[in-house]
Amino acid sequence: MLTRKHGTDEKRAFGQSAELFGSLDADAAQRLAMAAGDVALVLDDTGDILDLAINGRDFPDFGDWVGTNWLETVTVESRPKIMEMLAAARKGEAHRWRQVNHPAGDGDIPVRYSIVSLGEGRHIALGRDLRDVARTQQRLLQVQQALERDYMRMRQLEARYRMLFERSHEAVLIVEADTHRIREANAAAYRLAGVRADSLPGKKLGGLFDNASRDRLTTQLAAALGSDAAAPISVRLAKGNRDAVVTATGFSQSRRQYLLLMVTPADEDGHRPDRPLSDIVDTMPDAFVIADAQMRILRANTAFVELVDAASAEQLAGRSLARLLGRPGIDLDLIAGQMEKDGVARNVASVLRNVSGTSEEPVEISAVATGDDDRYFGFVIRPIGRRLREVASGGEELPRSVEELTDLVGRMPLKDIVRESTDLIERLCIESALLYTSDNRASAAEILGLSRQSLYSKLNRYGLGKQGEDSR
Repeated sequence: MLTRKHGTDEKRAFGQSAELFGSLDADAAQRLAMAAGDVALVLDDTGDILDLAINGRDFPDFGDWVGTNWLETVTVESRPKIMEMLAAARKGEAHRWRQVNHPAGDGDIPVRYSIVSLGEGRHIALGRDLRDVARTQQRLLQVQQALERDYMRMRQLEARYRMLFERSHEAVLIVEADTHRIREANAAAYRLAGVRADSLPGKKLGGLFDNASRDRLTTQLAAALGSDAAAPISVRLAKGNRDAVVTATGFSQSRRQYLLLMVTPADEDGHRPDRPLSDIVDTMPDAFVIADAQMRILRANTAFVELVDAASAEQLAGRSLARLLGRPGIDLDLIAGQMEKDGVARNVASVLRNVSGTSEEPVEISAVATGDDDRYFGFVIRPIGRRLREVASGGEELPRSVEELTDLVGRMPLKDIVRESTDLIERLCIESALLYTSDNRASAAEILGLSRQSLYSKLNRYGLGKQGEDSR
């Protein structure tokens, strides 16, 4: 918005104007006018442009204005301003800076003008290009709008957080990591602690629990700051002598560390509807693992912990399942592909490594996945090492068909499978020859290109008859 400070009537005049400006020649006056503005127009009383001085690169569309009326070079909305400035110049009134817009090929060009009378019906309009100012204002406006949108988004997120925080049936506390002082607590926390509302902020967290629980709680809080897999601990509340389970998670905000604590009474935790299912999964003989979309372990039962030689399920939480299960970049991708196609993966042969990577165990994997956007995977893992040892040690028991032979892929090395396939083909050929000759072994040996002694040896090897026995 232009005010009186943009004019010249309120400014202090030069004290020695006659000495300074009296000796100006035409060339000096021209340079002064060009330096005072980006556009300089010489006008008559009617507004016709008699001459102009511009930078052709900045104003390529302004070069043919000479002989044109100033009104014809501006947009319709700017014409009243031009008429007011010309009328004021004719009356000799003090000028004001006014912004007008000139139409151009790539959009309107904003220019701020002031008119200075030269006498004898001549005036000079000095203009300053406002495009840089307009771009800056536009960027400021965009930044302001973005800040307002972010502010509204944060307000909405805070409102949803507050609703969830206050209406949660589980006790939730926000605690300072360094002092263990409570910053916030929801209504369920006040009920569980047995204290009046708004009395917990600023209090020490340890005051909510008995003396025997405080050391364990301090250890768990320290572990939660250093790991995402801090195990829940059992504590006893100071009031009511109730047992509870505390789960802690660390986070940072405004360059300070805090802890999010969830406190669940033990009696409530033991009567959750999914408790029997959880107990069954934890005690089932087959290894069971739940992983997220990035194949990070979220939960593992006791059988899986023992199978990978881990100390506890908490030690495995957050660990990449790909480092323990299957050939890197092969088996898990194969399982994921089967689930994409069929919804499940069944009896996929693979290997399972222990946490130290020093040993492998042949396993068979079945898996399912949730159909949600945030996908989760469940794996049932069965060791098959004993089954493979039985297959390998049973020299008398060969695969009976090609299907049985191909089932060995992934369970035995390739060289062993090749040996098994050679024996299978040899046995099938002997059986076919005996069938073709109606069990005449002499004829069977002849069509197979074997001596009778070689045929009897192979019959004995494959358990197809007694050595040296001829049916005919």
